[in-house]
Amino acid sequence: MKKIGFLSFGHWAPSPQSRTQSATDALLQSIDLAVEAERLGMDGAYFRVHHFAQQLASPFPLLAAVGAKTRKIEIGTAVIDMRYENPHYMAEDAGAADLISSGRLQLGISRGSPEQVIDGWRYFGYRPIEGEDDAGMPRNLKHLTRNYRVMRTDSSEYGVSWPTQMNMKTATRLNRSVPILKGFLSTLRMDLSLRS
Repeated sequence: MKKIGFLSFGHWAPSPQSRTQSATDALLQSIDLAVEAERLGMDGAYFRVHHFAQQLASPFPLLAAVGAKTRKIEIGTAVIDMRYENPHYMAEDAGAADLISSGRLQLGISRGSPEQVIDGWRYFGYRPIEGEDDAGMPRNLKHLTRNYRVMRTDSSEYGVSWPTQMNMKTATRLNRSVPILKGFLSTLRMDLSLRS
């Protein structure tokens, strides 16, 4: 069975030719677009994440809003650049969006692409570990394994403690239902994927 969806960059520009004049317009129109796509029978609503540009940048509030306004359509990212992410915070945000959407969240993540800002990840408080460059940050087995484990665990197995009941439910929900990385079904496969 084939499925059809859309991918939106959420570009906005304060120019007379644009119907999307501001970030507010881009966010609200993205929600409307997902609602209409679902009404028309589409299967997926995906949003690109671009920092330092007049485009969608913080996906989880948008995904939670889309999840609250729709009932069937898959929602997700294509893709989140892991050089900018705190794995604990991302796991909580993704888990909350997944709960609001009743388990329809699909996360697309990547190691990033050429940026609009030199060393943009530094503005988010991150830096490569000694001996690597920024392209290697998310590919680094230790860095990505840490992100993967935090996003897949619901216990203190990796030193993660969830201080509230909501956070435990969020982590548990994320552990059960959110496809995070296709091909990362085991530590061995993750290791092999990262080495390729």
